[in-house]
Amino acid sequence: MSTNIPKHAQVVIIGGGIIGCSLAYHLTRAGITDVVLLERKMLTSGTTWHAAGLVGQLRATQNMTRLAQYTSQLLKDLEKETGQPTGFVQNGSISVANNAERFEELKRGASMARVFGLEVEIITPKEAADIWPLMNASDLVGAVWLPGDGRTNPADTTQAFAKGAKQKGAAIIEGIRVTGIHQKNGQVTGVATEEGDIACEIVVNCAGMWAREVGKWAGVNIPLHAAEHFYIITETINGLQKDLPILRDPGGYAYYREEVGGLMVGFFEPKAKPWGMNGIPNDAEFIRLPEDWAHLDSVLDAMAHRMPITKEIGIHTFFNGPESFTPDDRYHLGEAPELKNFYVAAGFNSIGLQSSGGAGKVLAEWIATGHPPMDLWDVDIRRNISFQNNSRYLHDRVVEGLGLLYDMHWPFKQYQTSRGIRKSPLHDRLVKAGACFGEMAGWERANWYAPKGVEPVYKYSYGRQNWFEYSAIEHKAVRENVGLFDQTSFLNFLIQGSDAVHMLNRVCGNQIDVPVGKVVYTQLLNERGGIEADITVSRLAHDSFMIVDTCTMQTKTYHWLKSQIRAGEHVVLTDVTSAYAIISLMGPNSRALLGKLTNADLSNAAFPFGTTQEIEFAHAYARATRMTYVGELGWELYIPTEFAQHIYDALIAEGKAFDLKHCGYHALNSLRIEKGYRHWGHDMSDEDTPLEAGLGFAVKLDKEEFNGRAVLLRQKTDGVKKRLVQFAMQDAQPLLYHNEPIWRNGEIVGHITSGMFGHTIGSCIGLGYVHHKEPITADWVEAGAYEIEVAGERFPARASLNPFYDPKGLRIRV
Repeated sequence: MSTNIPKHAQVVIIGGGIIGCSLAYHLTRAGITDVVLLERKMLTSGTTWHAAGLVGQLRATQNMTRLAQYTSQLLKDLEKETGQPTGFVQNGSISVANNAERFEELKRGASMARVFGLEVEIITPKEAADIWPLMNASDLVGAVWLPGDGRTNPADTTQAFAKGAKQKGAAIIEGIRVTGIHQKNGQVTGVATEEGDIACEIVVNCAGMWAREVGKWAGVNIPLHAAEHFYIITETINGLQKDLPILRDPGGYAYYREEVGGLMVGFFEPKAKPWGMNGIPNDAEFIRLPEDWAHLDSVLDAMAHRMPITKEIGIHTFFNGPESFTPDDRYHLGEAPELKNFYVAAGFNSIGLQSSGGAGKVLAEWIATGHPPMDLWDVDIRRNISFQNNSRYLHDRVVEGLGLLYDMHWPFKQYQTSRGIRKSPLHDRLVKAGACFGEMAGWERANWYAPKGVEPVYKYSYGRQNWFEYSAIEHKAVRENVGLFDQTSFLNFLIQGSDAVHMLNRVCGNQIDVPVGKVVYTQLLNERGGIEADITVSRLAHDSFMIVDTCTMQTKTYHWLKSQIRAGEHVVLTDVTSAYAIISLMGPNSRALLGKLTNADLSNAAFPFGTTQEIEFAHAYARATRMTYVGELGWELYIPTEFAQHIYDALIAEGKAFDLKHCGYHALNSLRIEKGYRHWGHDMSDEDTPLEAGLGFAVKLDKEEFNGRAVLLRQKTDGVKKRLVQFAMQDAQPLLYHNEPIWRNGEIVGHITSGMFGHTIGSCIGLGYVHHKEPITADWVEAGAYEIEVAGERFPARASLNPFYDPKGLRIRV
């Protein structure tokens, strides 16, 4: 072994870009100093070196905004702390809108920013033009000014992180290529390099474009793909201010900033060019790809319109370099589910620089404590499904992914590429019924149904979209009659074994040791009392249980449950999602319709709410479970896949006499919002407890010891200082989606976590956490005067701790 590398380290980081160096820096600040960072070539030689250096703070979600905000704050002091110049300048940024819908998006983002104290100002086109006099503002309708944004030198900032890490004891070693990952008994044990092995407890994959390949060495899925990414630098422009703020023109798919006396213009064209389809060369560094003027024709025209001076001056540099993008344009962070102590920080979708500080900080804390320090589901690597690592899937998706960063972020916007991959056995029948499909975790799911003569295609808007009235009809059918949902995408796990009930009672807040045939609504809890998943558990036999969860949780919930099985416990976990189709019949007439196809007694006495039975149905068998996510009488039918079409056809035939309506996931959402039903990932996370989420009824504090019990007992005694509350808008016009600020008595106290129009209530309903310095009581909630801010305007709202629809839950138990 070379004397250049140690034989052992606590943490080995693979990759010396800005993410790897930030992580090394933050690990040492977290008290972990036995860190070795290995870079196969030179620091920054992958993609960091050609980054544009933009340091923006406002991102698409509140959690990503918090991380970017931290980066900006950190860079203010990094040079002073380390002695290494970074080139950071806080010169602000302007984002401009060339139409009303784009301005609506910017204003909604500005409203979200206020929740975190981020300085933001909505300005006029004239004010924007005064700041950027070279800009043509003739077609603009508004802009947003963020004075805290800035720019930095990517290479110098990376060196500052590296120097800060070395000052605290980390080793930064260049010119050493990692060639493999060692593991034993499902846990990482070290890395192989060209100069020998390094044993370690933790490996972190910060390999950028090479991260997917490094993941394969370890049996870990890291879905990302490189695309060509372009910018130009013009010749010098006389009199150009060096301290001009960054200008973002998302409608023109471009950003602008000063660079050595000229303009740097970077592009996020709608249709990108994938790169590296045959793998990224191991010896590649400081990669520059060939020019391609023809590819940029449309965005160059937009540049000439927005910045007319570019028609008069020459181009000094045409740069084309590769960057990696993920299937959903959100980066990958956290411990890989497939291999213990193998962490990932990769796939930064051209925002690695502005995310570097925040991502490095939270991942270092995750490594130090063994759990995420905040809700990181937006970027948690466990959100991915294994098929998404397919190379053709990634190639086709990256064509769309780059441009989506500057495209409109419409509510309910659907991907156009890599579609039609994962389908319910009922898919073709739903197509004939007029379904308009959305995609979730790869599943094609019917979001709404178009009536005859209407094309089932989205027409996006921040207002009422083209499907609004059709979904309202579906909503009304469930409330007043009967509707059919295809919920095949919901995941199903079997947990079996003599210790299954004890294991489940240890990880669930509710009591799982119930009679066979009972269904329990509960949360999976971590040791902090946080909610890892929101599930139902059906007891099928003395030693057999079925868990149902939402499709996005398939990887996370499976591996989390697996991690909770203790050595020596007789528990077997099996994913049986593909074995079943799920049809839900919901509404007051669901019992009558189902009764036409089964001889089972569906009466309330024989088949009460919260129970499950296997019954004869049409000419087959199905497991009927009396539960609801819409707040009405109804049953979920779990059907072996090969019988699904037969049972569906029988329901449709008998349903004609009942005016049975097909219903989509938009209606499911509006129905559940009215009833106050929570959704994991929006209304709760692993950082929220059941008492904070208003789910104390689903926790049995008097049962045997379970995860988080001590925390919940303390909260029960002391009260909680944040609480999920339901809000009903008094004005029927404004629409809520998520992240809208909640005002109480003139002060921001929280934000909306999910919202949808409540067709029965007659206005938008939102769920959101409110915060208070003292324990929150019902009296405190009721005493406040509330407003919800939508795109910079406040609207009055009613607050309630109880559902606005059927608060006593009588309709589900008839």
